[in-house]
Amino acid sequence: MERILRFDDVSVTRGKKKILHHINWQVNQGENWAILGLNGAGKTTMLKMIHGDLWPTSGNLEVLGGVFGHINIPELKTKIGWVSNALQDQLHTGDLVDFIVLSGKFASIGIYQEFSQADLDEARQTLIDMGGQKLLGKQYAVLSQGERQLVLIARAMMAHPKLLILDEPCNGLDLFAREELLKRVAQISRMPNRPALLLVSHYTEELLPCFNNVLLLRQGQVIQAGKREDVLNETSLSAFYSKPIQTVTISGNRLAVYPK
Repeated sequence: MERILRFDDVSVTRGKKKILHHINWQVNQGENWAILGLNGAGKTTMLKMIHGDLWPTSGNLEVLGGVFGHINIPELKTKIGWVSNALQDQLHTGDLVDFIVLSGKFASIGIYQEFSQADLDEARQTLIDMGGQKLLGKQYAVLSQGERQLVLIARAMMAHPKLLILDEPCNGLDLFAREELLKRVAQISRMPNRPALLLVSHYTEELLPCFNNVLLLRQGQVIQAGKREDVLNETSLSAFYSKPIQTVTISGNRLAVYPK
């Protein structure tokens, strides 16, 4: 079984503050993982390392067969799809969505490489496949938050990634836009040559059944990692949050958590 990524005793320190503590974690092909944690848990730091934007202070990190220190980071980034609100701030909002999707082929902000009409046609078809046909030809600046996230997902898929990272993709979305976005994530999970999915969230109800593995992260430490059914239950989550909680199963075999 192909290994997607592996953290081997990885720690991250910034100044005197230790952000991640001796992380050991492995993702294999065919697995979809969700990382669940409260603010300040270290979730974003983990994602930035996987994407090649940060390096471990100690330990070894392997992503898509390459070990950090012996890997071409720009080349790695072309194999990873990235969806994040932080990415929205970097995009040129006056660009047409067609070209923002196309930029995913090059893992660049804006397009500086030569491309063919076939490349542009593929970008447009990718957006259509994600349910964004009505967005073609529009400027990114005029889109709603939900539409922008849809464009980012199409952009990520344009590279035919081996790993798709979804960094709190439902932030800022209303109830209906959230469900539409999650529907697209479920669609990707059923594709024949789908990428491994990695979702980061604060909320258990965003963890679709396709996320068959869950990692609980608190204050930079892995509290529990394993199969969905072993982690997403009242006993494990009460221990994780260190407060009494109650769980409610909602539509689509998803789990909502509330303070008790």
